[in-house]
Amino acid sequence: MKISVELFGAARDLSSKDFINFELVKNSSIKDLRNQLLRFVDSNFNGNETFKKIINSSSFCSDEDKIVSDNFKIEKTQRFSIIPPIGGG
Repeated sequence: MKISVELFGAARDLSSKDFINFELVKNSSIKDLRNQLLRFVDSNFNGNETFKKIINSSSFCSDEDKIVSDNFKIEKTQRFSIIPPIGGG
């Protein structure tokens, strides 16, 4: 299924667009999506540690404007937002 990740704050440096699309299998979790983003950084930014820290410390928000945990199951094609911490915290 197609998952779109909208980029906010420091995460906007991950793409020239304001989103990145991924293909995930049904019932993947936010943790799987986070790992997909980390692999994206490995292949597109030579494993940039700053980008990895941003991804690992960010929250994800569903298309229903709810913060979702890493164990949230993704059951359909949808959009998520990655929300990095502001001011490094």
